[in-house]
Amino acid sequence: MGSDPVDTEAMDLKEKRIIVTGCASGMGAATVRAYVRAGAQVVGMDISEAAGNEVCVAAEGSGTATFLPVDVADTDRVQGAFAAAVDLMGGLDALAHPAAIHAANSASEVSASAWDHLFAVNVRGTMLTNQTAHKYLKSAGGGAIVNFGSISGQRPEPSAAAYSATKGAVHAWTRTAAGTWGADNVRVNAVLPAIRTPMFLAAKEGISEEQLTEKYWRNEQSIALGQEYGDPDRDLGPVMVFLASDASRFITGQLIPVDGGQCNVR
Repeated sequence: MGSDPVDTEAMDLKEKRIIVTGCASGMGAATVRAYVRAGAQVVGMDISEAAGNEVCVAAEGSGTATFLPVDVADTDRVQGAFAAAVDLMGGLDALAHPAAIHAANSASEVSASAWDHLFAVNVRGTMLTNQTAHKYLKSAGGGAIVNFGSISGQRPEPSAAAYSATKGAVHAWTRTAAGTWGADNVRVNAVLPAIRTPMFLAAKEGISEEQLTEKYWRNEQSIALGQEYGDPDRDLGPVMVFLASDASRFITGQLIPVDGGQCNVR
């Protein structure tokens, strides 16, 4: 008995309707650009309205991008923004959720307020955006959610204790959401990127040569493909297109490093 032929246009995002959070800079901005180039109808969201709108206006390709403001930690604002986006696009086929914050703190000294703030944005924000997207994806017959994890959620992070904990939580949530929503044909994966972003570059500013050397041996040296972090558009964008497309229809519950070999996930 023969099988269905391979769909050679499966990575075409034409007619796909996609929300991208954290679109104002870095990996979120690169994701908006990649989706518009691939033909998708995109609504970019961010708490930074001017920068987010600028990214959406500047995106070039056969698709379109529109900006809406959101605070991913706020239930009412997430639900309102997603409802407006779905109304604008006529439905939803995928969510890419790069929105997150980072802060330096140690396990011994992290305060309750700093802990709560990071968890509100990075973990509650993932739960709220995913839950809200799931409702629309289920009604559309299925779709994709792409969360953002990190190597920080896989290893000890002495200088970023709370951030590490939030990313470990995102990994666990991604697996559980995938296992729960597979029955609705909604797949949920997470990328673990090692990508040059404004956040990454800012972390290198104003630190000593000794600290830069330590960062190199902890991070870049283990990247097999060149010992440096990747480019958002060249190295992350195509992966985000794949995971939002029908080409990834049989992949869910996975943590997928996009890091040049910095880590592996078992």
